[in-house]
Amino acid sequence: MSRPNLLFVLADQFRAMCLDAPGDGGDPVSTPSLDGLVAQGTSLRHAVSNYPVCSPHRAMLMTGQYPHQNHVTHNVNSLTASWGVGLRADAPSWVRVLRDAGYRTGYIGKWHLQAPVPEDAVHGEGILEDGRYWDAYSPPECRHGFDYWYSYGCCDQHLTPHYWTGDAPREQRIDVQGWSAAHETDVAIGFLDDGVPDDGGAPNNRAPFALVVSYNPPHQPFDQLPEGWDQSYGDLPAEALLPRPNVDLDGGAGREAAEIAPLYYAAVAAIDAQVGRLLDALADRGLAQDTIVVFTSDHGQQMGSHQQLYKNVPYEESMRIPFALRWPGRIPTGPNPTVLSSVDTGPTLLGLMGLADSIPTAMQGANLAASLLDPGAADADAGALYFRYPHDAAGAPSLRGFRTATWKIVASHSPGTGTGSGSGSGTSVECFDLDADPYELHPIIGGPATAARVTRLAAELAAAGDDWAGLPGLRQLAAAEPAAP
Repeated sequence: MSRPNLLFVLADQFRAMCLDAPGDGGDPVSTPSLDGLVAQGTSLRHAVSNYPVCSPHRAMLMTGQYPHQNHVTHNVNSLTASWGVGLRADAPSWVRVLRDAGYRTGYIGKWHLQAPVPEDAVHGEGILEDGRYWDAYSPPECRHGFDYWYSYGCCDQHLTPHYWTGDAPREQRIDVQGWSAAHETDVAIGFLDDGVPDDGGAPNNRAPFALVVSYNPPHQPFDQLPEGWDQSYGDLPAEALLPRPNVDLDGGAGREAAEIAPLYYAAVAAIDAQVGRLLDALADRGLAQDTIVVFTSDHGQQMGSHQQLYKNVPYEESMRIPFALRWPGRIPTGPNPTVLSSVDTGPTLLGLMGLADSIPTAMQGANLAASLLDPGAADADAGALYFRYPHDAAGAPSLRGFRTATWKIVASHSPGTGTGSGSGSGTSVECFDLDADPYELHPIIGGPATAARVTRLAAELAAAGDDWAGLPGLRQLAAAEPAAP
């Protein structure tokens, strides 16, 4: 049997709640194209971002390695680049495996993994108000197996995007007028058409393709929307826009979230329309049956939950990401209980595409193809690590955590602090029962169950090779708690 094509669509800051059912904490946004994709395939309720902020997730997605291995421990910009943050040119890449197996590979849209150099301050988006420059040109040798390239680093100008393509140098960028996601969809459809043989052969005579389309919306600025965007969400009251019970609508974050929610949902709906165009393009070209389609995100957004607006926190609104998957005749329809995280994506894709034997040994993620093809094979005890490295401020805490389908533990380490119940050597922990407390309103501190979860977190971090400063404190906490009967 010939190997399948791959269409992998990544939308920035598109939270899982946008695809959840309204009665299950879902957002009041219309996504007919993605709903149809899920109906024809599956949706992973427990897909999570190991580090719910842009660059670290994307690096794990591409390499199958945790941040301490791939060198992307923070968002990539001119400041963090001076710390050595940026995707290693020699990092493993599932795309390189596909290219070596004969796939035509392509990347379109936001990349945000290349460490900026001073020339990028001139030829990219420029220096921003924070004094940093975030946008960066990726030289051909730093594209990790993508042959077709139509991309940029990090530029939040949805209506005036720019791109670098092919072998064009940094000085020769393409500037576009129009909504970035619609333009990138046009380019992606062109990529599909470029795969038609010169003799007009049938689809099964084409070289297989692996195409990643990376949209920046619905990431802020929320008011940069396409012409004709859906303004109906502005008619909904705050309690309908933000129905999750962990949102304080009277608090500052809740009020701000209620203001941006109509714009955010309009961007989500507009992304859904672009996904619909891609799905139609596959069908029109006879490619739908032989193409694995994935729609996912790099992280979610708090939208007022837990008095926070954005991301990079261990709550479900940030950690959980959509993961809709369709492969007609191979992926069973209906929900799938598999816990899949950032580092698992690459190995799993290679497993699905018949290249399990070629998964780079340096990848740390798991090949979960078996449980996607047979949901009954999912490991009920599986979980995903959570990471957050210290922010820019000296002495800021770092976090680690572990999430399964039913529980979550989060540990925080602040050097030189930490006394009393639930802490040890500057390390404190809290747990959540995700079945009984899905909105994480009632943290559990202490007790036998916490001890077992602290032990599990310490073991998972050690297995990942993460020499976290809070590990000694975790072990102290586990020893101090009474054992489970």
